[in-house]
Amino acid sequence: MPTTKKRVNITLSEEIEKALELLADRDNVPVATKASELVKIAIEIDEADMLNMVAEERDTEKAKYISHDKAWS
Repeated sequence: MPTTKKRVNITLSEEIEKALELLADRDNVPVATKASELVKIAIEIDEADMLNMVAEERDTEKAKYISHDKAWS
């Protein structure tokens, strides 16, 4: 039965390959599963960094503030 998950081929340095294998062994999961978990974490970190950049651009002394109730009503 074919998988519904998207397959991606990547080339890893020996150092990264070994680290990935060690992490997968430590967590008792397949290497592909560990790679997928780490990619997900990296995407979440990148997203947080981008949102932080937007927030920092908006955080100025002349920024207009509104109350919590007004923002969510």
